[in-house]
Amino acid sequence: MPDPTPSSSQDALIQVAQRGTVRVLTLNRPDTLNSFTQDMHAKMRAALEAAADDSSVRAVLITGAGRGFCAGQDLNDPGLAVDADGRPDIAAVIEANYRPLALRLQSMPVPVVCAVNGVAAGAGANLAFCCDIVLAARSASFIQAFSKIALIPDCGGTWLLPRLAGRARGLALALTGDKLSAVDAERFGLIWQVVDDAELQAQALALAHRLAAMPTRALVATREALDASSSLSLADALSLEARVQGELGGAGDFAEGVAAFRQKRPAVFKDR
Repeated sequence: MPDPTPSSSQDALIQVAQRGTVRVLTLNRPDTLNSFTQDMHAKMRAALEAAADDSSVRAVLITGAGRGFCAGQDLNDPGLAVDADGRPDIAAVIEANYRPLALRLQSMPVPVVCAVNGVAAGAGANLAFCCDIVLAARSASFIQAFSKIALIPDCGGTWLLPRLAGRARGLALALTGDKLSAVDAERFGLIWQVVDDAELQAQALALAHRLAAMPTRALVATREALDASSSLSLADALSLEARVQGELGGAGDFAEGVAAFRQKRPAVFKDR
């Protein structure tokens, strides 16, 4: 029996599909390498909120249509905010769109997998890095294109790059704006894994299904604890671990996991 698929037209800016307990969101402006417009941002935020609010969704997969993942902001978007002199108001765009997008991804109540199917440039690269686990096609590439137009990395790039790749590599990528291959992105620690192009979508969906079958609340708590640890002392991190373990230890998934282990059967996790 096929998995149910929410209604989503082929020309929707964000295509939405349900694959079992995985919600698949596809950026869908292939003619512009899925660059973001004001309307596309609104649709993406709505799609993420809908996934967050739907208790049947246990993982999200984000990918792009066509030959690219996302080329960042479409500077030709007629909906782009402008300042008093008619120039693009980049600060307003970030506050209205990229800040809430990055924060929503970081706070999703389910794991988020990203399948980078082609070029990921500017905010498109950092959108991918905001996700929990990133797989990339072997032909994909990542470009911090901001310095080429006299800007700094956004969509969380200034926070993400040094944490994922280290200061030396993160700074060099941001300053030069050089194209980084998927293989080197994996080697630098920016993404999880490179896969053959033809296998990308299948492997990403399989990973999302694997995460969806795991204890969702514990996975999200793991993300939160790892993110918090960068600003904590070891003593404070240990205290955080104790508090979160105490909360998880009183939840149904822990009891189910222990029971399944003792009974030598697969666990059926339900907490979210």
